[in-house]
Amino acid sequence: MTTEFDQEEVVRQVTDRLREKDPSASPAEVERIVKEEVTELSTKPVTDYVSVLSERAAKKRLKADSK
Repeated sequence: MTTEFDQEEVVRQVTDRLREKDPSASPAEVERIVKEEVTELSTKPVTDYVSVLSERAAKKRLKADSK
């Protein structure tokens, strides 16, 4: 069973966590990437882990972009 989630709240929480881990990252870039990942994952049938999965995917993308 999936639970309903607030996309904006997930974006805000994940963005905040990633910014805490890497304060030097561009806030706008972090939020943009997180929004993209949350939007993509929200189309899946099960949305229970959107927060965790979007954070992992965004972190991976940010790390790749910084190289």
